[in-house]
Amino acid sequence: MLKKEQDSGLFNRLMGDKTIWAMVALLAIFSFLPVYSASSNLAYLGGQDGNTFVYLIKHFFHLAFGLLIMFAVHKIPYSYYRGLSILLIPVVVLLLIFTLAQGVSVQGSYASRWIQLPIVNMSFQTSEFAGLILMIYVARYIAKKRKNPITFKASLLHLWLPVFLIVGLILPANLSTALILFSMIVLLLIIGGYSMRYLSIILVSGIVMLSIFGLTAKAFPDLFPNRVDTWISRIESFTDSKSEKEQYQVEKAKIAIATGGITGNGIGKSVQRNFLPQSSSDFIYAIIVEEMGLIGGIGVLLVYLILMFRIAIIVTNANSMFAKLLVIAVGVPVVFQAFINIGVAVNLFPVTGQTLPLVSSGGTSIWMTCVAFGIVQSVAARKGEVKSENDKEESPINEFGENPLDVLSEAQ
Repeated sequence: MLKKEQDSGLFNRLMGDKTIWAMVALLAIFSFLPVYSASSNLAYLGGQDGNTFVYLIKHFFHLAFGLLIMFAVHKIPYSYYRGLSILLIPVVVLLLIFTLAQGVSVQGSYASRWIQLPIVNMSFQTSEFAGLILMIYVARYIAKKRKNPITFKASLLHLWLPVFLIVGLILPANLSTALILFSMIVLLLIIGGYSMRYLSIILVSGIVMLSIFGLTAKAFPDLFPNRVDTWISRIESFTDSKSEKEQYQVEKAKIAIATGGITGNGIGKSVQRNFLPQSSSDFIYAIIVEEMGLIGGIGVLLVYLILMFRIAIIVTNANSMFAKLLVIAVGVPVVFQAFINIGVAVNLFPVTGQTLPLVSSGGTSIWMTCVAFGIVQSVAARKGEVKSENDKEESPINEFGENPLDVLSEAQ
């Protein structure tokens, strides 16, 4: 009896949406199968004599630490993240500059994305952390405007300067992350009621700046480190079936998916894991389908769709405008990244280097995903709390004097 009460008390400490907790746990537990199987290639290349157990233990540590982070984050009132995002914007800018200054190369190609954490001797991808903080900052900015329309001149300094600075620092080493982050910011601004006229100006300016960056990098390749040639190669291989540079990865992923059939070849019986680069991270979905078939692939996709559905429910029930925008800012990008990863595996998109959240191996991605879901759960756990006066006034309006989220709620 005492044991039952203790178990019940432990379970009750998990606040927020129980379905999200269940789906996160399901993905975490499920991930051990494909990661353990797909790590065989890394084990041989990394000098582990084919011992994948080392990678399994490493993945277990990443997940265990990530779930502890999620638990800790969901206990913190979501309103705290409003001020924290302001304090961390300068920190992430300095981290990104430091990361770029290292000039790390991977197989002869510039790919400065990581810094080495002291003491623990682990790598940390600063762009993942920077993207999460920036999304929270943008949500805070829109919510803070309350009933006053956002002017373009004021938003240039307080909104777009941090956005372009951080996205610009991520861009040279990781185009896909920069584009996804910017797309999520645009989506958040549209939902938050930012003027479409102002947004059009920003989008045109962004395209012009990206074009200038690309042309300058091609004209003066030694001027600053970048991966422009890699971007062009991936786009060309996606549009030209005769290209061989990136086609190898895509072809191996196609073979893995095609041989999986309906039920798959069996867990641990993947053949393409030995030939497919990044089989435990970027292309892990192809290994899942090869081993577990269409049933396994659809099952994984359904879990992410359930997460998206629960995020929409939390947005609807959130008690303030900042809470609504915060859930969209941190929750939707995780599911969107999952769809991008799956799309790359089935050749709907060019190779991007995006991992499958909570399933692929890799510490930073898992930890930032857990932070994001922890914040979502923080909002969900406090949906019944009485709104403060400030929260009541946090209703951004668009150029027509309407709050898009209120209009959406009324329509539902």
